[in-house]
Amino acid sequence: MFTNQIWMQKWIVIFFLCLTGSVVLAQTEDAELADPDTLEAAYYGQLLGLTVSEASHPLLYKNVYDWLGTPYRYGGDTKRGIDCSSFTSKVYNAAYNVSVPSSSRAVWQSVIPIDKEELQEGDFVFFKIRRGQISHIGIYLGNYKFAHASLSSGVIISDLNDAYYRRYFYKGGRLSFTSQADDTAN
Repeated sequence: MFTNQIWMQKWIVIFFLCLTGSVVLAQTEDAELADPDTLEAAYYGQLLGLTVSEASHPLLYKNVYDWLGTPYRYGGDTKRGIDCSSFTSKVYNAAYNVSVPSSSRAVWQSVIPIDKEELQEGDFVFFKIRRGQISHIGIYLGNYKFAHASLSSGVIISDLNDAYYRRYFYKGGRLSFTSQADDTAN
């Protein structure tokens, strides 16, 4: 039942985008040099229901979108079932070509801790849900939204401001290459 709902949501979004796509294409044809990365990021941002900035990384959104609706399975790492750490590792590797550990605690050991207010697209979000230890991880997408593999719903996008996630949120984390890339861009 849940899988059917996810696919129905995806098809509704795609149908809506097809209807409105001609308007978007007409607007972009006027621009002589439309940036394809920005257009692709905006496309996936619309599919995922997010506001996407011009500095967005389209492969991140594409990979999150491809995993949406995958059921949760502890220790799983395929489309038949995946856990939060494997989801994060696979998406990060595909989007940024960077290997990250497939354990939320191991990822925590390899990041620069950051506060919620400092989160940027591609940062990790960590939660202490069980026994006061880091036990859940996701990837921050922007506007307080993050992608993760939840026990009850599989791979979904959630909001850090939801009461449950606000209660268990611990910290954000950024790999050093991400902060270096941001510094050189400024």
